[in-house]
Amino acid sequence: MVQPLRIDFISDVACPWCVVGLRSLLQALDAVGDEVRAEIRFQPFELNPDMPPEGENTFEHVQKKYGSTPERSAAARQAIKDSGEALGFTFNYGPESRIWNTFDAHRLLHWAGLEGRQLELKQALFKSNFTDQRPTNDAAALADAVSEAGLDPARAVAILASDEFAEEVRAEEQHWRANGINAVPSVIFNERWLIQGGQPPQVFEQAIRDIISGAARQAS
Repeated sequence: MVQPLRIDFISDVACPWCVVGLRSLLQALDAVGDEVRAEIRFQPFELNPDMPPEGENTFEHVQKKYGSTPERSAAARQAIKDSGEALGFTFNYGPESRIWNTFDAHRLLHWAGLEGRQLELKQALFKSNFTDQRPTNDAAALADAVSEAGLDPARAVAILASDEFAEEVRAEEQHWRANGINAVPSVIFNERWLIQGGQPPQVFEQAIRDIISGAARQAS
């Protein structure tokens, strides 16, 4: 019997480990195959809600926010690059890489959820930000990601020119923070089981298989 599986993937477009977590989750779902019918819902979380429009240099931001030394920051970036490469994703960090505000990206992701194209847009936004090094608050970059995801860029431009979905996104962010989510990625299965961090595929696969086994025992 195919088990339905709701997955709330709470993340930010500016979070590199969210890329790793999503890629690992998708690989795990491929490994499980037809045993589950998964529905991934991407939930908003802003790591830097007060980020100014001009953004900040990535390395300076990390050192200021987390107190990292240049050596530790370099090691962390290499770990991210290596994890991405193992999962088929390219992180093109460079000395001029920047972190930008992501609220508009979350508004578009909310809309994409209504259109049934959230996963496609999430992946396009990750590529735009980390591979192509385009700003996550730039209307042209966002419209291109929307087009790549198979959505209407003209509709996206209209959303960005308004406050549409702003209230919904802020309410969702508040909901998850009120429920104890303060780090991403946070992946919640069937509104009960939580896995945090950019875990490898086998961690997600084992969790999914445990859920399948538990559902089978309850049904017997």
